[in-house]
Parts: sequence; structure tokens; C-alpha cells
Amino acid sequence: MNQSDRDEAPAFDFLEEDSFDKRDHGLEDYLTLGIFWLLALDVFLQFFTRYVLGNSIAWTEEMARYLLVMVGFMGGTMAVRKGSHIAVEFFYRYMPSWMARMASTLVDLVNIAFFSAMVWITFKLAGRTSALMTSVDIPKSYLYYIVMLGFVLMLARAVQVAIRHWRSGTSELLDSQ
Repeated sequence: MNQSDRDEAPAFDFLEEDSFDKRDHGLEDYLTLGIFWLLALDVFLQFFTRYVLGNSIAWTEEMARYLLVMVGFMGGTMAVRKGSHIAVEFFYRYMPSWMARMASTLVDLVNIAFFSAMVWITFKLAGRTSALMTSVDIPKSYLYYIVMLGFVLMLARAVQVAIRHWRSGTSELLDSQ
């Protein structure tokens, strides 16, 4: 490689690190992060006791499963707030703008209805569940109440997103056009 080749070679310029602004994150981000670290600690404890001590603690596997469920539902709240759930954007490109806006509004209303129904269903399910977890004496209804909390937060964020879309006259689906 001669000098001119080196001059033309792409430089490895490193981007500046993003600054952290706590206003860019919601309550659900911090809750999810906390639950995630509990999950990481639980899985590490399970690994350590199984492979280092040779005798696994029985409750760590079940707790890891329930903590993963919690991370999933709390993470779903983050996706609702950011508008990053999966959507079919293909049709919006070929619709007239008035029809695309109407369809986007309909999607927002269906989201609100779905999350409302899921809050009610998980509330009823948690109230009817009296079984205990297998390896620890904690009622399974606690897990269902945490899932319900995830749906309540998703509902609140879906209402916020719908209001934002209605006021601005656009949405993430319309921005893809």
C-alpha cells in the first residue's frame, strides 16, 4: 500500500458518545432496567450455584422465567411510548393522505381498546388465581398483577400517543410515506 492509498483509506473517526438525558426516558424504562438487573442477578446466581458449587438453587429457574415475563411486558410499554411496535406500513404508502390519517387514528383507537381489555382480563385473572408458585410460597396472582401493571402503563402510553397523533396530525405510520 503506497502513501496515496493510505490517504484515501477511510479513517476510523469515532463518534462522540451520546449524552444521557433522563427526560428522554419514562418510568417504565427505569422499572424495566431494575427488573432486568434482578433477572441478570438471578441467572448469575443460578449459573454460580449449578456450575461452581455443583448444587443449583431450585427457585432461581422459576424466578428467571417470571422476571423475563415482567421484562417483556414492561418493555412493551417502552415500545408503545416510542411507537416502535410492528406495523404494516406498506398500505399507508399507497393510500390518499386523508385515508392514511383515518387508518392511523383507527389503529390508535384499536390499541386503546385492546390494552383496556387486557387490563380488565388480567385483573380478573389475577383475582381468580389462588395457586402458589412451584418453588416459592408466593401467589401467582402477583405475577398477573405485574402483567396488569404493564398493560395499564401501555394503555396510558397509548392514550398519550393517540393524543399526540391527533394534535400533530401525523403518526409514525404516516411518517414512513
